[in-house]
Amino acid sequence: MTVQMKLELVFVPVSDVDRAKAFYTDTIGFNADHDQQVNDELRFVQLTPPGSTCSIAIGTGLTEMTPGSLKGLQMVVSDIEEARDELLGRGAEVSEIDVQPWGSFVSFSDPDGNTWVLQQFPDRG
Repeated sequence: MTVQMKLELVFVPVSDVDRAKAFYTDTIGFNADHDQQVNDELRFVQLTPPGSTCSIAIGTGLTEMTPGSLKGLQMVVSDIEEARDELLGRGAEVSEIDVQPWGSFVSFSDPDGNTWVLQQFPDRG
């Protein structure tokens, strides 16, 4: 038997927790699951993309990564055009759709420069 391992939380380094939280919830549409100021040095904010079982954590005292250093986080969507239109409607700056044989892609960055990619898998006919 192989042990199952599920990715459930990814730490995203940010410089301003409140600005990042507003970006991910208001502009991108993530759900704010948890926001706890544990002490003066530790704040934990958990945010989850709609439909995802994996969340991100932002805050203070969580990671030694430099804000903006996380590149290429990827989420899968069923309709890239709809996803892009929704993000544009929320005020996000997103790329044009990049169509490749292995899928269609749209990218965006958070206020610190952490980068994200949305992918729609190609039709498998």
